[in-house]
Amino acid sequence: MEAKTARLTVLIDPAKKKAFEDLCAAQDLNASQVVRQMIREYLAKHGVEYGAAARDNPHVK
Repeated sequence: MEAKTARLTVLIDPAKKKAFEDLCAAQDLNASQVVRQMIREYLAKHGVEYGAAARDNPHVK
């Protein structure tokens, strides 16, 4: 996990939130773990580098 963290606030329908949290719990995960994984996958899908990889690549804006 990254050394520093930042908060991301998301507004979501209460029924979807409960269904999401229930599914996460059934998989022995918490919602934050799943959201972080989804963000990593989304960034990778779109070829976005971040963190040390972005700092080491002069072509990243």
